[in-house]
Amino acid sequence: MDASPISRVTTFASIFNFRDVGGYTGLDGRTVRWRRLYRSDSLHRIEEVDQSVFAELGIRTVIDLRRPHEVTRDGRVPAYDGLTYLHIHPEHREWDEVPYEEDLGVARYLANRYRDLAETGAAGIAHAVGTIADEDTAPVVVHCVAGKDRTGVVCALTLSLLGVSDADIAADYALSTEASERFRAWISTHLPTAAPLPRPFYSSPAEAMMLFLTELRQQHGSTEEYLLSAGLTRGQIATLRAHLLD
Repeated sequence: MDASPISRVTTFASIFNFRDVGGYTGLDGRTVRWRRLYRSDSLHRIEEVDQSVFAELGIRTVIDLRRPHEVTRDGRVPAYDGLTYLHIHPEHREWDEVPYEEDLGVARYLANRYRDLAETGAAGIAHAVGTIADEDTAPVVVHCVAGKDRTGVVCALTLSLLGVSDADIAADYALSTEASERFRAWISTHLPTAAPLPRPFYSSPAEAMMLFLTELRQQHGSTEEYLLSAGLTRGQIATLRAHLLD
């Protein structure tokens, strides 16, 4: 449970889903450390008014999970001294190749997409979690386009390794729905001719993450075993827990 008075969300003018994943209870009752790991939607929109707020967080590493064509299309986080930019692309199908059907339901559709990502993008996911595990990279921010799906999977698996309960992981993931509504409002103002997005693109029901984590364990035995099979090492898991848990 998150019982800390520290603010989880950092407010920006042109970023809508930026937050700290610290404060949750993990292994042996220890708390996930604040100001070590952040998650966000795409950081290419950082404007001058936001740059000072971002710099004050002391971010050392940005992990960009977007597809190469998304990076080419939109650009990357603005560079500055002391910031390491790392582009990691977990291989996965374009969502447009798997049309959403209302009868399936949003939670089931999203859980299926996360399962597919975990299967085809395992090496990239392990690379991202392994980077987070390196204390010298912290503070780290992980992002994709909306900051809820690829970012949600990487952060969920990281928190699971830290011993955070599925309920807290799913609750953190679900915070992205409100952020997505802010993003949709921004799109309607700045891109008024853009086509409406299907519901799964701006929804993050807790049930979707619960389904994903439950089914991942059914297939692999545990989050830890999944990540070990993907290329993470036991040493990296130990290091992750040492520097991200109080």
